[in-house]
Amino acid sequence: MIENDFLNTPEEVELRREVKDFVKDVNPELLRKMDRNEVDYPFEFLHQAAERKLLGLRFPKKYGGRELPWTAEMVALEEIGVLGMGLGCSYAMVSIVGEALNKFGTEWQKEKFLKPIIKGEKLSAEGLTEPRGGSDFFGTTTKAEKKGNKWIINGEKRFIAGGKAADFYLIYARTDPNAPGHKALTAFIVEKEMGVKVEEVYNLLGFRGMGTARIVFKNVEVPDEYRIGELNGGAVIFNRMMIPERLTSAAGAIGTARAALEIAIKYSTMRKAFGLPIRSFQAVNFKIAESVMKLDAARALVYTAAKAADALDKGMPVDPRRLVSEAKCFATDVGWETVNIAMQILGGIGYTQVYPIERLLRDMRLAPIWTGSNEIMKLLVQHEVYKMMGMPSRDRDVEMDAMEWYKEVEKVYE
Repeated sequence: MIENDFLNTPEEVELRREVKDFVKDVNPELLRKMDRNEVDYPFEFLHQAAERKLLGLRFPKKYGGRELPWTAEMVALEEIGVLGMGLGCSYAMVSIVGEALNKFGTEWQKEKFLKPIIKGEKLSAEGLTEPRGGSDFFGTTTKAEKKGNKWIINGEKRFIAGGKAADFYLIYARTDPNAPGHKALTAFIVEKEMGVKVEEVYNLLGFRGMGTARIVFKNVEVPDEYRIGELNGGAVIFNRMMIPERLTSAAGAIGTARAALEIAIKYSTMRKAFGLPIRSFQAVNFKIAESVMKLDAARALVYTAAKAADALDKGMPVDPRRLVSEAKCFATDVGWETVNIAMQILGGIGYTQVYPIERLLRDMRLAPIWTGSNEIMKLLVQHEVYKMMGMPSRDRDVEMDAMEWYKEVEKVYE
């Protein structure tokens, strides 16, 4: 209950209630089965979300969406995040792969792939990371060679959430061997039945029950109509996909952290030490206060970044990259810190499976790593900041406010 709606519209407040009702109805045994690796993918969850028309909220109504803004999707993702990172990822994948299809796909591709994933009839996955590296995306070595009207794809991708169970994958391959990475990649939809091999299903610390896999393409033939966007134009699609990729991670992390913290808050009112509820002790209640403040700050940053993405969709000349990167980095760092604090408040019992804190902690550890590590997010932020500082400014020249501002000879830089 420590979310807030002060930055949301009445429609978004109602959406939160709707998603909360859905989250309440998710069978806890599904979460337990996922954590025991007894399922390859949470299909029942996805189908239930589709039945309530909660998938692909931002996309056109004619494909099954609701044409809602990014801010509304952040509201939904925070509430879905209460269930943990696995179900959060399952829910968000429609938004991520759907973004590429909606913005760059042909009408045929939208009908064949976008509409079915919004309806929960097909399962999508994206292939970004390769065994040779994750953060160096534009160093992709998977290749696609044109032969007639088909592309022959060779290579492999790993850490693919839903990789074992997916019906199709959105992947990037090098289509120009001589150009630099950002001018050499092309996006493709590849159906599993085309010959994609699942070579490894990973045993993970958390984020279980998602069939996270390494997939291999060996002379896989893909018709040209499965190519998304322009030839060698994959960088544009990738950069666009990073908006939902990172914003959904940020919003989901807030929900997961909130769930853990609410357990800790309840526990602190009931657990006694030295004759008093432990919430009476500053060592506990200050941890709660600091965590709530940081979650509120993270939520405000996520909504600000979502507003920037909405402005971009409306055709305004904005680039939300800095704010999106800030939101992903800050929210996932705060999420990880908050779940750790929740476990500390519960003490030894938090380290057991009596409470779900230990599962949420194992899940949350992935958040600062995936969808671009938080170190990469900081790299992007500083790059955008320095780029902005190099532009003409309408701001006050504060340097001239110094008493001895005119002593240029004292301003030595080399």
